[in-house]
Amino acid sequence: MFDAELYAQLESIDMTDIAPLLSERQSDDARKGTPQSLADVVEGLTQLVTVGVVGATEITEALHREIILRPLGRLNEKNINKWPKGVIGRIYGGVRNVTMFVGDNMTTGMRWYNQLRPPRNKPVSTRIKRLINVLNGVMGDHLVRLKNPLAVSMSLYDAQGNRPQASLSGRVVILCHGLCMSHLSWENSYGDNLGALIQRELPNTQVLYLDYNTGRRISENGCALAAELERLIHEHPDITQLDIIGHSMGGLVSRSALFYGKLQGNRWTQRVGNLMTLGSPHHGASLERIGYYIHDLWARLPFAGSFAKLGDLRSAGIIDLRYGSIREEDWQSLEGRDVLPQEFLHPAELPLDIHSYFVAGTLMEEHYDTRASSFLGDGLVTVASALGEAEDDEHVLFVPEAHKAVFYGVSHYNLLYNERVHQQVLSWLADNGKHVLDDDFALRSRIHSYPDRFELLW
Repeated sequence: MFDAELYAQLESIDMTDIAPLLSERQSDDARKGTPQSLADVVEGLTQLVTVGVVGATEITEALHREIILRPLGRLNEKNINKWPKGVIGRIYGGVRNVTMFVGDNMTTGMRWYNQLRPPRNKPVSTRIKRLINVLNGVMGDHLVRLKNPLAVSMSLYDAQGNRPQASLSGRVVILCHGLCMSHLSWENSYGDNLGALIQRELPNTQVLYLDYNTGRRISENGCALAAELERLIHEHPDITQLDIIGHSMGGLVSRSALFYGKLQGNRWTQRVGNLMTLGSPHHGASLERIGYYIHDLWARLPFAGSFAKLGDLRSAGIIDLRYGSIREEDWQSLEGRDVLPQEFLHPAELPLDIHSYFVAGTLMEEHYDTRASSFLGDGLVTVASALGEAEDDEHVLFVPEAHKAVFYGVSHYNLLYNERVHQQVLSWLADNGKHVLDDDFALRSRIHSYPDRFELLW
């Protein structure tokens, strides 16, 4: 009924031979500072369509296998291993191999075509760039593993979106975006831009914007940022001070960079004056925890476990947000894409020689000192997590109360653009740690900022 010889030929295909070494993608270092082009987008999407079809086939096959074997009581390792040799298993295997054969050849052909016509490789528009970064946040580690041209490489850009070419000197502020965002995310449609405000109000201060793949492990991005800042100091030795401001995941990446930079004795860490985080989930994000528990429960249900594979598509960066993991030791020893439970996470204390400031948002308009209002937080991160407060002393991030600020009526996303947040950050930068010498500094309480009107924006 079925052509056994055809299936044998399809199953013998070695997919590593389809795309020769001559067509390998450039390394991350080779692509650094080079934005994606339209050709990269077409090539990358072609590859993702191929991978998506193969993934859907695997999920369908797993469900089909479970429906057949489970009612017979034969859903065990022995019969699962025999499945690929059966008629149905060979059909699914043929579909996968044909899809990969066609998809890889289309991708390779487009790659060669684009190399022969470099004038067509124009940078993508701002809208497409934002979509690329969203895709990186959702499945960025998979893009790296597949050497997909849509994988964003870590780079620093100036206000014009270019790699800094002119010599930098004096004080430099680094802005680090959060999950699924890009270096363009600091400016919204209303023109609110924290970076532009800093450059306008603080003389002799220059702002650089970090762009990175938020789907990678936070610790991997932290190590990469440490290397990037060390390179920046080497190329611009006249930089006297570095200040780092991170929104959401960007704050965790900044902390990770400081941890590994200090560990490696990097010179740039000696020039950091201030670290500020805006709504960063230092002790985890509630949404990822809820998603993890639902995924785990779903995987245990009969016949539904096959669909649980869809949950494995989420990036390693999102998984790290479950408990705010910023060290490699929190995941390297584990099988699969997981992270250690919160109580077993390796602590990463804040450097004592740096002024640290934590900002939290809350959807409440007024001060409700209740567990529910604290848990709600800014919609994604609780107030306690954003302020580095934990139930056990080992993981508490000790920041002076005067360096903590809670902004009422501000959502997680709007922390980027809220005028009250901007003014507080600007005040801290202008003070530059001088207030710690005041006699009453230790007695000061945390800052509570309330809206004059309801200004919650999503």
